[in-house]
Amino acid sequence: MCHELIHAWQYHEFGEADHGRTFTRWTDTLDTTQHCERFTSPNWWVICEDCDGRLARYRRSKVVKHPEKYSCGDCDGSLRVEEVTE
Repeated sequence: MCHELIHAWQYHEFGEADHGRTFTRWTDTLDTTQHCERFTSPNWWVICEDCDGRLARYRRSKVVKHPEKYSCGDCDGSLRVEEVTE
C-alpha cells in the first residue's frame, strides 16, 4: 500500500510517477519495498534493446502501441514490445 501511495504523491506533486530517486528516498524512509508482487501476468513486456530492462504492461498503452516514440528511462535506449502468448 505504501508503494502505491508514494506513486500517488509523486503524481500529485510532479505530474508523473516513477521508481527514480524521489521514489527510492521515500521507500527507504517508509521502510517499504520498491517492487510489488505481481497479481497477474502482463499482456505485454516493453523491453529496452540496450540494457534489457523490462516493464510489464497490462493494457494496450501508448508505449505498447508505439514503442518507437519512447526510450528507456534508465539508459535512453530503444524499446520493443513482446506480446505474452501464454
